[in-house]
Amino acid sequence: ILTDVDGVYTTDPRIVPSARKLERISHEEMLELASLGSKVLQIRSVEFAKKFAVPVHVRSSLNDQPGTRIVPETPDMEAVLVSGVALDRDEAKVTITNCPDVPGTIAAVFIALGERGIVVDMIIQNASREGRTDVTFTVPEAELSRTLETLGKLPLLTHPGIELLTDAQVAKISIVGVGMRTHAGVAAKAFKALADEGINIQMVSTSEIKVSVLIGEEYTELALRALHTAYGLDKD
Repeated sequence: ILTDVDGVYTTDPRIVPSARKLERISHEEMLELASLGSKVLQIRSVEFAKKFAVPVHVRSSLNDQPGTRIVPETPDMEAVLVSGVALDRDEAKVTITNCPDVPGTIAAVFIALGERGIVVDMIIQNASREGRTDVTFTVPEAELSRTLETLGKLPLLTHPGIELLTDAQVAKISIVGVGMRTHAGVAAKAFKALADEGINIQMVSTSEIKVSVLIGEEYTELALRALHTAYGLDKD
């Protein structure tokens, strides 16, 4: 695949000048990075390459330099704890406070959003207190107005004490690496790196090879650099 960049980098080199070009990365890691904000490859192309185990060479159309090879995962790839850090600024946080803690309440919220075709990303439901609970989730920032319109039509929002809060000044930063499967303490290192910079974590989402955190948008570049350095991704 020829493009206007010379390969896949550990993060956005426009924000972190010390970002390194990767010689190779697994299909699964690339799929996560593409879905989490990396713009190098279209997600569907990576899905097909992974499904049929097709190696992909991403390189520049402007020079003859080697690019990045996207290949099936091999055992030695797990030696690398984190392969890349992705950034997504297109996030908005929505919180519904004091929801009745009864079966079906939260389901009604996400069924309504699903019927409108609004994709929900991170979700947190707080522990119940006195029969009430809070639920917080993220949606694409472009969908925030439709989300509020949809929620405003729910009978749930007419209950006394329920409040709808939003915050579009947030960003999601994700660390990705197949090495997470076999190494402990990956998330703890991310949390410490952010804490050392005085950055508060608002939400956390994890998968087998990914840890995502939601932070205030004003800390985006600082957080990206801190995590990139914490996992040893900077250039030598």
